[in-house]
Amino acid sequence: MKLKKTLRLAVSASLAVATAASALLFAQKGQGTPSKYTEADLIWKDDFNGSKLNKDDWNYETHKPGWVNSELQAYVTSEENTYLKDGYLVIQPVRKEDKNGNVSYTSGRINTYGKHIPTYGRIEARLKVPSGKGFLPAFWMMPQNEGRYGQWPKCGEIDIMEVLGNKTDTLYGTLHFGEPHTQVQKAYTPGKVDFSKEFHVFAVEWEPGEIRFYCDGVNYQTAKDWFTKRRGAKEESYPYPAPYNQPFYIIFNVAVGGDWPGNPDKSTKFGENAQMVVDYVKIYQKPSYDENVKRPEKAPVKTVVDCIGNIARSGSGAWEFLKAQGGDGSINVDGNKLDIIPTKDGSVEYSVQVVQPALPMENGRKYRISFDAYADKSRKMIVAISGPDRNWVRYFKDTKVSLGKKEKHYSWEFTMTDESDANARIEFNCGAQGSTAAIHITNVRLEFVDK
Repeated sequence: MKLKKTLRLAVSASLAVATAASALLFAQKGQGTPSKYTEADLIWKDDFNGSKLNKDDWNYETHKPGWVNSELQAYVTSEENTYLKDGYLVIQPVRKEDKNGNVSYTSGRINTYGKHIPTYGRIEARLKVPSGKGFLPAFWMMPQNEGRYGQWPKCGEIDIMEVLGNKTDTLYGTLHFGEPHTQVQKAYTPGKVDFSKEFHVFAVEWEPGEIRFYCDGVNYQTAKDWFTKRRGAKEESYPYPAPYNQPFYIIFNVAVGGDWPGNPDKSTKFGENAQMVVDYVKIYQKPSYDENVKRPEKAPVKTVVDCIGNIARSGSGAWEFLKAQGGDGSINVDGNKLDIIPTKDGSVEYSVQVVQPALPMENGRKYRISFDAYADKSRKMIVAISGPDRNWVRYFKDTKVSLGKKEKHYSWEFTMTDESDANARIEFNCGAQGSTAAIHITNVRLEFVDK
């Protein structure tokens, strides 16, 4: 196995010499922006050909269970969890059960803090991910000095690769930044690809004013707009492109359980399927970068209302059914009538969720949201208006509604105090309410109540 990798690397090295002056052969024609980097720009790599992890390049992180995101694992330094084998880095989550039936989990997390901390460049790794409910592998970056612009999320975060263990056909590339917490995220599903079955190349090309995400040469997302200060506050002390104008370090880890992937279940195995296996990691960098860039100007948010003043839409294309964390069900839409039919309650409020996306919300405007609703049996649901591009910040706060078998009218007024958003959404959250009774909603309205 080691010989196999060595031969492949030798061939790659020969090709690199032949193409050193040309762009990296990662970007395919017609697939976004081609890579702007060449092999001549390579400043560091680790192909994990040693017998042990090189501590001149890497640090082990240790954390207790529940440290972040309600995760179950402890991050430890054990070679049972993090080791090199046959020229690969392996991060192996481990499940243990004691004689009393108590279950615990350990996993590995390593970083290049204080050792390899580029500001700008192409950061790339070739790897494959674990499969199984409850696993969340990540290849990502955090700033060397998290306090420069304030603690997370103001400091910034670059998630180059995250893949849920129970959905290994979909890659997530994400930026986290700002106060309040804002994110730019793209889910990329290339089709007939299982990221747990074969190795794939994940990369980010990070430059002043532009961060491009790549998978196997495809530039599937480009971000240009971010900030670090609270919206509406003066930013003179932290001008764009802050916070992405400072050194960041690289992190590899595999989380077990938590808010996003959910916890392992009876189907989850902890064998080779649970491993994140990394072939190599590389950093490319240009000699210099022009930081004289300006934040893109946003087009004004424009609101379109129908002939009766309703911003919300009706019809089958207006609503989306979403499920998570054990929830399930379906919806029926007929004109202005919406039936929500849960079959599994799930473990969180958004386990059963119906949303109407792409609704414009204007700063300073006063709104009314209203609808008529009842349920087959008495139950509760939660209504809100959120900003999914801004970490689901609430423009209209989560409001619990008690539904009976008799239809009632519900109405609230609120003011949009945040920055205008062209992509807000109405949410009906029906999960984790102790009921799968069907909900029937009509006459959903979102309207201005000011002049």
